[in-house]
Amino acid sequence: MGQQLEDKVAIITGAGSGIGRAAALLFASQGAKLVLGDKTAAVHDTAQQVQQAGGTATALQIDAGVEADVARLVATALSTYGQLDVAFANAGISGGMAGIFDATPELWTEVLRVNLIGPWLMIKHAGKAMADAGKGGSIVCTASVAGIRSGAGGPAYSASKAGVINLVQVSAQQLCETGVRVNALCPGLTETGMTKPTFDYAKDKGVTHKLGRLNPLRRAAQPGELAQVALFLASAQSSYVNGQAIAVDGGLSSSHPVTRQLPGQTAV
Repeated sequence: MGQQLEDKVAIITGAGSGIGRAAALLFASQGAKLVLGDKTAAVHDTAQQVQQAGGTATALQIDAGVEADVARLVATALSTYGQLDVAFANAGISGGMAGIFDATPELWTEVLRVNLIGPWLMIKHAGKAMADAGKGGSIVCTASVAGIRSGAGGPAYSASKAGVINLVQVSAQQLCETGVRVNALCPGLTETGMTKPTFDYAKDKGVTHKLGRLNPLRRAAQPGELAQVALFLASAQSSYVNGQAIAVDGGLSSSHPVTRQLPGQTAV
C-alpha cells in the first residue's frame, strides 16, 4: 500500500504545536508537501522537524482569522508546489471558561474570529483554489465535542465550534459537484498547548489519572490520535465522507451525563 497523501500538497494551520504539529509530521510521512501556518514562531520548529524526517514543508507565521494571511497560505501552496489538495483548518483558541454573565463582547468576537471565521476563510480560499483546479480535494476543520453539546468548554468556545460543525455541512453543499469534500474533526480532551493549563494543574495536584475519566476509555487523547483521523479525512480513504462531524473523544459524546453503575446496581 502506497503513501496516503503521495503527490499531494496540504495546508495545516495551528501547526506550531499539538494536533497541528502531529498532523504535519504524519501527513509528511504519508507523502504530502506542506505549507504550515501558526501565529507563533514554533511553526518553524515544526517545519524543521518535518524536514529532518525527510519531508517537505514551508512555514509561515500567520493569523488564521485574517483573510490576507489565509489567502497568503493558499497562494504559497500554489506558487511553491503548483497545486493544493488538502487544507486542515486546525488553528483555534479556547477563550477561557468565562460564563454567560462574565464574558465580554470582545472575548466572544475574538473567539469567533479565530475559531469560526478562520475555518470559513480557509474554505473560501482553499476551496476556491481546489474547485478552480477541477481535481477535487479535502478540507478538514477542527471543531470540538464542545460544539456538539454543553459540558466540554466555555460558552464562546462551544458556540464557535458548533458553528464550525454547521459550516462544514453548509460548505459541503455549497461545493456540490466540485469534488471538494468538507468535514469536521471533533476532538475530546487532548493534551495540546491549548489544554496545557489543565494538564499542568492535574500534574501539580497529582491527579492526572482523573483526566478524561468521564469518557468510556477513561483517559485523555494524545495529538497523534487526532492526527490519524485528520489523515483519514484528508485522504482518499474517506472519499465518500462529506459534510460530517467526526467525534474523536473516547466515547464521551455517546452519552448524556449519568451516575456510573457497578454490576448488579439498578440505574436511577
